[in-house]
Amino acid sequence: MGEQSPRRRAHARSQVRAYAAASCVVAVTSAILVASCSEPSRVVLGYDLDDSGSPPAFTDPNEAGSDVTASSLITYCPSSNCPAGHTTCPDSIFACDVNLKTDIRNCGACGVACPRGDRFSTELFSCVDGRCVMACVGNTNGDCDGVTDNGCERQLIDDDNCGGCDVKCLDPEKPCIFNEATSARQCGCPAGMKPCATFPQCVRVEDNDAHCGACDNKCAPEGDGGLRPPHTYFGCLQSTCGKLKCEPGWCDGDDDIKGTGCETELGTDTNCAACGDNCRLKGQTCLLTPSGGRLPPSTPYCGCPEGQTFCGSCDSGGVIIVPGGGDGGLTFPLPPVCRGLCIDLTNDVDNCGVCGLKCNGSCEYGSCVQHCPYGRADCDGNPDCEVNTLSDPQNCGGCGIVCDAVAGQACVEGRCVVEPCDQNDGGLTR
Repeated sequence: MGEQSPRRRAHARSQVRAYAAASCVVAVTSAILVASCSEPSRVVLGYDLDDSGSPPAFTDPNEAGSDVTASSLITYCPSSNCPAGHTTCPDSIFACDVNLKTDIRNCGACGVACPRGDRFSTELFSCVDGRCVMACVGNTNGDCDGVTDNGCERQLIDDDNCGGCDVKCLDPEKPCIFNEATSARQCGCPAGMKPCATFPQCVRVEDNDAHCGACDNKCAPEGDGGLRPPHTYFGCLQSTCGKLKCEPGWCDGDDDIKGTGCETELGTDTNCAACGDNCRLKGQTCLLTPSGGRLPPSTPYCGCPEGQTFCGSCDSGGVIIVPGGGDGGLTFPLPPVCRGLCIDLTNDVDNCGVCGLKCNGSCEYGSCVQHCPYGRADCDGNPDCEVNTLSDPQNCGGCGIVCDAVAGQACVEGRCVVEPCDQNDGGLTR
């Protein structure tokens, strides 16, 4: 084979570009989905181009010496046929928009729906490979007999089935309990805690005034009736009642509880969560978390560093009751406090730009931004996700990506469907 002239090589390259723009040749033998034929790859150009304008062959560089001809490659054209597993059902909006392998309303065949319970159901069904499959919701119930008809029939909250089928708690000192830290059932409480008939179930009996040393052993806050130093009461320490403790909202700053009592008020900028917890040294202020906050309710903390804003309110204080004793406990006043959270208003979906402004999507730089879920898109600029990009042939895989309407080309999983075709039938290849 003689060396080609520059003009002939340029002509070959132009034919390659023209053919690559009009045709995608791949070695698959059924209806398939394509997104693009423009992915870059290394190719070897055959030099023996005749003057008939036949397109050159593309081959792997490692197979450049093998006999590969254009006739051995396959051309694909737009298709209206559904790929395997997909079909068009009577209630379909678009062609081939039902996946019989995963659609819980058409599982295995059109109209075959998997069971759907209410929000209190312990069973959840999904369609897997065209079959309805059951799973148990949460960790309180399980399908221990393997029978789908009776659902998740067993509660996993007792000593015979603790958190799982046939998980037994054999030690009487370690019954089945709910561990708040892990949100799961287990045999026995964590170290240093005992199970009591209360919630939370595991209690630190070493210093719990209502369960001192043992469950339900309440300490009398007034003790034996003797005088108590200021802002103190008698409670549980080292599993023993009658020990002096600070009232809620106060601390023993001078380490002399028997003499001066608990003389330092908490919840202030200089003594926030504990004695010596000085928020001013951090350039912050002392705040108190509300119920449902990120910390336990009524937890004082130094808050609002640079770049964050306090969202909440301040009040005139309140009271707290310490249980125990014959009269139901002692009542102690709480100092005026601010309840709220320090928020970065630039990215908080519940406080976007200003306190209390909630976003349905995300908060970016203080503005609400809508993010469409997978398979949906906002193509008209209105604040919704009105387009199904998985099945809409006018927006296949994205807004404005149009499949071949003349050929009835379907859109499946966000790709326009193609199938093998005769290269010389006059149809437009893809």
